[in-house]
Amino acid sequence: MKPIQVGLLGIGTVGSGTFHVLQRNQEEIRRRAGRGIEITMVADLDVERARSVVGDQVQVVNDARAVIANPDIDIVIELIGGYGVAKALVLEAIAAGKHVVTANKALLAVHGTEIFAAASAKGVMVAFEAAVAGGIPIIKALREGLTANAIQWIAGIINGTTNFILSEMRDKGLDFEVVLKEAQRLGYAEADPTFDIEGVDAAHKATLMSAIAFGIPVQFDKAYVEGITKLSAADIRYAEQLGYRIKLLGITKRAANGIELRVHPALVPAKRLIANVEGAMNAVMVQGDAVGTTLYYGKGAGSEPTASAVIADLVDIARLHTADAAQRVPHLAFQPDEMSDVPVLPMSQVVTSYYLRLSVSDEAGVLARVTGILAGAGISIDAVLQREADEVGGEGSTHTDLIILTHDTVEGTMDRAIAEMQALPTVLAPITRIRKEELA
Repeated sequence: MKPIQVGLLGIGTVGSGTFHVLQRNQEEIRRRAGRGIEITMVADLDVERARSVVGDQVQVVNDARAVIANPDIDIVIELIGGYGVAKALVLEAIAAGKHVVTANKALLAVHGTEIFAAASAKGVMVAFEAAVAGGIPIIKALREGLTANAIQWIAGIINGTTNFILSEMRDKGLDFEVVLKEAQRLGYAEADPTFDIEGVDAAHKATLMSAIAFGIPVQFDKAYVEGITKLSAADIRYAEQLGYRIKLLGITKRAANGIELRVHPALVPAKRLIANVEGAMNAVMVQGDAVGTTLYYGKGAGSEPTASAVIADLVDIARLHTADAAQRVPHLAFQPDEMSDVPVLPMSQVVTSYYLRLSVSDEAGVLARVTGILAGAGISIDAVLQREADEVGGEGSTHTDLIILTHDTVEGTMDRAIAEMQALPTVLAPITRIRKEELA
C-alpha cells in the first residue's frame, strides 16, 4: 500500500524529534500501521535550518499554506504553537480535507469546540495526544482504555517546569525566585515562564482532559487557575512536617452539582505515589468507578517523548484513514450529539480541605480567637501546628506561625472565614491558604 504522506508545519524541538523517530523506527511503525508513514514536506521560516534536519529527500518551504495546498499530503502536523496563525492553518487544513495532528494544547483548550466541529463536518480527524503530558498516552487512556468507566476525578502533575521548581524548593529549602532562576539557567524554564509558573499551561491540559472525561465542551475560560509564585520555602517545610508534599495539580472532578476544573498548588499526602513524582516528570491519576485508581507516569515534554505521542496519532490516522467517519473514536470520547451541558462550577462552590498559615502575635488567646472563627463558620479542624516564636523570627521574636489543617468545606465559606481572621489585630501578615487533596 502507498505510504501515507505527511506535511509538517514547524520543525523545532518536537518537529525534529518527530522526523528522527519516524526515520529511525520506520519499519516498526509500518508493521503496526499497515502502511508506511512519510514526512514528505516541511514548512518552516528558517528553511536552511529545516533542511539541515531533514536533508535533501524532503521538500522544504517557508510557506505553511503551500503544504496545505499540496494534494498529495494526507495529514498535516501543526507544531507552530499559539492561538493566532496556528488556528487559521488548522482550520484551513481541515477545510482542505486533511487530517490534523497537533501538540497545541493552548489552541485546543480555547478554540477546540470550533475546530472539532469543523473536523466532524468535513469527516477528518484532529488528533492531539501530544498536547497533554508529552509522551504519556493519557488521551488514549481516557478516550479508549477507560471508556467503560464513569470517571470520578482526574488529578495530574502536568507541567514539568513547576514540578522541577517545587522539587528543588523542597530538597534545598530555597525560595521560589531563587529556584526559578536556576530552572531558567538549566533550561527547565523559559526566559518568560509565565504560562508555566502561573498555571496556565497546566490549565490548558486539564481543560482537555476534563472535556474527554465528562463529555463536556472545552471551556478554558471556566477553569480556576492559580500558579506557584506565592509559595514559600516555609510552607513546603511545614507541609513536610505534617506528612504532605506540595504539588501544582490540574484537577477535574465530577461533583453533585457540576464539574470542577481547577489548577492550583495542593498538599498531597507524602505516601501517595503522585506526591513522589520529582523533577520535570509528569503523572496523572484517574479515578474510575469500575477500574478504581490508575496512575500514568513519564516524561511530559522533550523532543522524542512528545514525538512519541505525535507518531502514535499518525499511526491511528493511518489505520483509520479509509474508515467511515462515524466509526472513528470521537475527538472528545463522546459522540458530538451526546455532549453534556453540565456546568463547570465556580471556585466558590468547590468543596475541599485546606492548609492555612497565619503569622500571628505570640500572645495568649490568639489560637482561641482563630479557632473560634473557624468553628463559627462550621469549619472543622484536622490538625494544628504552632511554632515557637524563636524558631520563626529568631531570639526575642514577638510573632510566630500558626498552621491549621481543616476538613472539607466549601471554598466560599473558607473565603469568608479567612477575611474575618485577617481582620484580627493579632494576625500580622496576609494569610497563606493552600488547598489539600487526599486523592484517596
